[in-house]
Amino acid sequence: MKWMDFKYLAAYSIPLSVLLGYYAGGIFYWLTPVYTFGLVPVLELILPVNTGNLNQTEREQKKKLVLFDLLLYLNILMVYAIVFYTLYLLKFGEHTPLEIAGIIFSCGIAMGSNGINVAHELGHRPDRLSKTLAKVLLLPSLYMHFYVEHNFGHHLHAATKEDPATARFNQSVYSFWITSVLRQYRSAWQIQMRLLQQDNKGFFSLQNDMLWGGLLECVYLVLIGIMAGWQIALFAVIMALVSILMLETINYIEHYGLLRHKMNTGRYERVQTIHSWNSNHVMGRIMLYELTRHSDHHYRASKKYQLLDYHQESPQMPYGYPTSMVLSLFPPLWFRIMNPLIPADMKPQAA
Repeated sequence: MKWMDFKYLAAYSIPLSVLLGYYAGGIFYWLTPVYTFGLVPVLELILPVNTGNLNQTEREQKKKLVLFDLLLYLNILMVYAIVFYTLYLLKFGEHTPLEIAGIIFSCGIAMGSNGINVAHELGHRPDRLSKTLAKVLLLPSLYMHFYVEHNFGHHLHAATKEDPATARFNQSVYSFWITSVLRQYRSAWQIQMRLLQQDNKGFFSLQNDMLWGGLLECVYLVLIGIMAGWQIALFAVIMALVSILMLETINYIEHYGLLRHKMNTGRYERVQTIHSWNSNHVMGRIMLYELTRHSDHHYRASKKYQLLDYHQESPQMPYGYPTSMVLSLFPPLWFRIMNPLIPADMKPQAA
């Protein structure tokens, strides 16, 4: 174990900023949004880009190191602690509407970065424990269907028009939020019913993740409503929405404008490292558990985050993921920066 193995502790800086903001109060309730989408993008511009890959010896060592798994598991305790403390703060504290908004946005960002993002990593693991923990992390975001659609839909259809989570050329992030959320939910149900049919399972089978996940989400909100009041339950829904929009903004930048070609057989070409946007900016890499090396993730979905590689042929984002998320909120600027970087044969006029 080397001291550099602890670099992923930087992922905890977002929950830490939430707690510091809550402790300071007032305008500091907005500390997390300012840190995540203000300070981090500045640091990404200052710090060097790291394109290095592990050698075979390092790969074997880090593959077996339990530390990297423990760093993921700790997020479960942190996310739930922050969610329930946030609900407690909203219930018993006296806050202005601006402060309430800051509290909700701060918690939602932590739920997205340390909740949904970590659930994404765990959901790709082969063991049942990791898959279960992934679903547990998705519960506060009310997005448990993400497990079904992402693993059985997105990774099959990524960079095609059939994929709800692939943003099309010149599609704004605001349009994508709507189409992606609605189409992913519908797709998740279609996938779930197909999986049940393949396994000869009925609708009320324990394997119906869509049914039981939806019921768990309802129970979660009802319990909050009964214990803390329905206004607090509404705040919990808004917090979940913030985390969902954070996820969908990441989805937007991950495959924007990239398309796989159809072969003469009518099938799409295999997913390659050219079908996802890659970023080697160090802050985004370590804060998002190497999610920014998305090209290699789609190439080998089962590969653990600490082992992901940089591929020179992958399309490279000029900025890190946090910076790119901010830029995507300004569609004309986003199109001006990103459209020229999309391979010519993937643009609509080349089809």
